[in-house]
Amino acid sequence: MKYASLAIFVSIMTAIMPRLIHAHGVQGSVENGGLVVTAQYDTGEAMSYARVNIAAPAAKLPFQSGRTDRNGRFCFFPDVLGEWKVVVDDEIGHRLEVMVPVNEAMELKTDKRHGGKAECSLSRCEKALMGISIIFGISGIFFWWRGRRSYKRDKEELGRRHK
Repeated sequence: MKYASLAIFVSIMTAIMPRLIHAHGVQGSVENGGLVVTAQYDTGEAMSYARVNIAAPAAKLPFQSGRTDRNGRFCFFPDVLGEWKVVVDDEIGHRLEVMVPVNEAMELKTDKRHGGKAECSLSRCEKALMGISIIFGISGIFFWWRGRRSYKRDKEELGRRHK
């Protein structure tokens, strides 16, 4: 009986704890024209009004700073070639840092997608399924161990009765 309450407590804590310590990844994309950096959380929600700092290649002072719009976009027009550093910070712990390579035609040299904290991010559905699987796995191991102990105890008791 005391193990049942322990199992319930462990299951509840296992369900609650990942939610409390869950960290958010950040994603971003860059587009041609003036260069537009789009910053969003791994859920797809825009990083609205986040602080942006842009550093030109080999520059000591920031090239530009400001905030993203409500859609998480920030536009800038590079004036020199090389690797531009774009940092988007929402000031509550989420930060996207993207290196933007610009060539002679003032176009991007690489693909448009950049990852922040996590390159490969699981969807919410996959995370929920993984959490439920862990809970069932731990519960299964616990109840198997408890049943095994009960089986041994019953077997010993039967052996005593037959003597």
